[in-house]
Amino acid sequence: MADTPGATSFPVRDGEDPWSPADVALLAESLRGEVARLTDDLRSADADLTELLRNSGEGSGDDQADSGSSAIEREQELTLVNNTRDLLAQSERALERIEAGTYGVCESCGNAIGKARLLAFPRALLCVECKQREERR
Repeated sequence: MADTPGATSFPVRDGEDPWSPADVALLAESLRGEVARLTDDLRSADADLTELLRNSGEGSGDDQADSGSSAIEREQELTLVNNTRDLLAQSERALERIEAGTYGVCESCGNAIGKARLLAFPRALLCVECKQREERR
């Protein structure tokens, strides 16, 4: 990954050390591991959800408590699947940005997101200021 285009030119905030090829390689490897893990998690969660949906019509003699419990379980599994899909998409997008040499640029203002922020949250698309502004809306 050391030869990734733009790998050593990702922007940093004032006072931060520049990105080294080793930093980028480590970050990309971590994201690849996350993509693999999330893909496995999603496959498993999809299978669980399919099983829950397949069994939702069975047991027509169930009482209301059983039906309610089953509905809650399906809802929780669906939420898990959707959250996993979102994290997977964010991780893949971060890898694409690394490959394209655009990693570390805030998608709102175009300034540096910050190396420290990206090391803590590698999927970040916004600098702290823009993220705070977005959350206030």
